[in-house]
Amino acid sequence: MKRLLLAIGVAFMFASCAQQPQASSITNTTAETTTTQQETVTAPQSPVTATQQAFFSQLSKLCGKSFRGKAVFPADGKDPFAGKELTMHVRECSDQVIRVPFHVGEDKSRTWVFTKMEEGLQLKHDHRHEDGTPDEVTMYGGIAMDTDDATTMRFPADAFTAQLIPAASTNEWNVVLSPDGRTFSYILKRDNQLRFQADFDLTQPIN
Repeated sequence: MKRLLLAIGVAFMFASCAQQPQASSITNTTAETTTTQQETVTAPQSPVTATQQAFFSQLSKLCGKSFRGKAVFPADGKDPFAGKELTMHVRECSDQVIRVPFHVGEDKSRTWVFTKMEEGLQLKHDHRHEDGTPDEVTMYGGIAMDTDDATTMRFPADAFTAQLIPAASTNEWNVVLSPDGRTFSYILKRDNQLRFQADFDLTQPIN
């Protein structure tokens, strides 16, 4: 009888030892599954493309500086900006927004606003009166098209612009930082036709 009890006891001990690795294996499997699930969680997408970010970063490098420019199209001198001193001032730079006041002679009513949006990089034209109140025609522009060229951003008119200025529904604003870093160009097209271009000399900052 004693031998029988002893045999049962030994058998119970071996059975308990054999079950413990299984529990450890289950724990490890659960941990591995949890880790795998955590690794497969994707990070939220950036609000702008890599190309748009590269352009934004290059423009940010001009922050705090001002540059003179001139209207190069139309060349007949009939444009209202022709013959006037044009200056751009890269101001109020942050990780999300760059504001660039654009002065035409003594007229300081215009500011180009580049903003990172969920849809992509946005250009808006902020027009203000001398007292700082917004003009009736303001904040028109659009979201940059997705291209592989980090030197040129193309901003077709958005729905807000088309409603605010029906004649500008086909507008496309091109903002170009020349590959050699010497020129900033602001270009307006309408119906795929060039209407205005101003070039700014980045090699000789005003301040």
